[in-house]
Amino acid sequence: MTQNIRLSEGATLARFLHLLVAVLALGGFGIELVVAITGGAGTAPTHAERIVRLFSYFTIQSNLLIGGVSLALALDPRRDGPVFRVLRLDALLCIAVTGIVYNTVLRGLVELTGAGMVSNVMLHVLAPVFAVVAWLLVGPRPRVTGSTVWWSVVYPIAWLVYTFVRGAVTGWYPYPFLDVTELGYAGAVTNSAVVAVVFLLLAWGVRWADGRLPDTKRPVPRA
Repeated sequence: MTQNIRLSEGATLARFLHLLVAVLALGGFGIELVVAITGGAGTAPTHAERIVRLFSYFTIQSNLLIGGVSLALALDPRRDGPVFRVLRLDALLCIAVTGIVYNTVLRGLVELTGAGMVSNVMLHVLAPVFAVVAWLLVGPRPRVTGSTVWWSVVYPIAWLVYTFVRGAVTGWYPYPFLDVTELGYAGAVTNSAVVAVVFLLLAWGVRWADGRLPDTKRPVPRA
């Protein structure tokens, strides 16, 4: 009976934390989408191009990913499966990289006001922080294998390829450290490699911690 109560309490906390992450990530994206839809073309040549650019940002994609995965876990904290494990790890790693890169490299480069300030904090600070906190506290764990880590690399590589190919066609790059027109391919690729190393270090760090942090499927004994 006591064990069932503890499991129920754990599930309630897990649902709350995952839902909080989903609200922050998807809410921040929603603000950005409304601004893009109602604000015309902005600095883009056309309104349609502005919308495409919005969805091309790694920040937006990582928040959509963590938002969707967290919403699924809020509905069922025990959700599992090979594909879902990769999605969960990708979501955690990508949102962590988003927070790290923005707050160390990109913060302050663009002046923000109003709704932009609110969404910026949600997407770059609150969602990354609470996503990591949720994983540390409620997992789900253990879920990460070596295979899961390597499959998680597919998405960021695909995003980089997309970014460079589209940039070569349109001349637009989502972030200054990837701007081939300013840095050349050598500089942009070097910067990409640095971010890739950070991603892999985080991935294997999560793999290591996943096997050592408490199993979230079991109740924690009380003294």
